[in-house]
Amino acid sequence: MSRFRKLSQTIWHCQYHITWTPKYRYRILEGQIASEAENYIRAFSDQQKCEIVEMNIQGDHVHLVVMVPPKLAISDYLGIIKGRSAIRILKNHKGLKQKPYWGNHFWSKGYCVDTVGLDAEMIRKYVKYQEKQERRAEQLNLY
Repeated sequence: MSRFRKLSQTIWHCQYHITWTPKYRYRILEGQIASEAENYIRAFSDQQKCEIVEMNIQGDHVHLVVMVPPKLAISDYLGIIKGRSAIRILKNHKGLKQKPYWGNHFWSKGYCVDTVGLDAEMIRKYVKYQEKQERRAEQLNLY
C-alpha cells in the first residue's frame, strides 16, 4: 500500500505532529476525562476525514500524529477538535465549569504543530513511548 492518499484530483501525504494542553496546563486528562477526550478526538477526526496515526493523552497534554487532507487547514482542524471536544467534556463534567479558573474553556488557546517528514517513524515512537520515558525519569529522581 502506498503512503499517499487520493482525493478526486490530488495525491497527498500530509502528516502532522500536534501537541496541545488543557487550560493552565492542569493535570486533568486522567481517567474518564482522558478516555472521553480520546473518543471525541477520534470521532471528530473521522468526521473530517483525518486519519489518526498515533495518539497519546497524558495528564497535562495531548500528542497527536495525524494525516490531514490538504483541503483542510490545520487551524480549522484543531478548532473543530478542541472546540467540539471541550463543549462535550464540559457538558458531561459540569463541576469543571463551576470552578473559577475554567469558565467556558477547557483547552488552552495555543498548540504546537510540526510536519512529519522523513523522521515519521522516530516521531511515532516518541509519541507512543513518551509517557514511559517520563515515568522512568520521575522514578530515577525519587531515589
